[in-house]
Amino acid sequence: EVQLVESGGGSVQAGGSLRLSCAASGFSFDDYAIGWFRQAPGKEREGVSCITSRDGKTYYTDSVKGRFTITSDSSKNTVYLQMNNLKPEDTAVYSCAADPLGPVALLGGCSFTLGYKAQGTQVTVSS
Repeated sequence: EVQLVESGGGSVQAGGSLRLSCAASGFSFDDYAIGWFRQAPGKEREGVSCITSRDGKTYYTDSVKGRFTITSDSSKNTVYLQMNNLKPEDTAVYSCAADPLGPVALLGGCSFTLGYKAQGTQVTVSS
């Protein structure tokens, strides 16, 4: 059974930090691109960041570069997203996802149109 178990999220003031975690099971962790997309009310879904654990390559959407860092721990089948210097515009539901295209998913901006998705966790940044 495939599982993506998210933790983290919550509410923070602008400039603050949060860390999201995504524990994966039921599929070949190292072969997938794993990361997060987000969706805010009235806005399109946006790929935030993803990583391929086999080679450590990463993708970040432009608006989070320099503020967010994605890492993976293959021994725990877990991916982390450290979010620093959060801004009100980062407010959204963040969902962990896994794409079987692996490195190709990074080239596609982590759209996560294929594969598995978690339910999502709310991140709220107040000004």
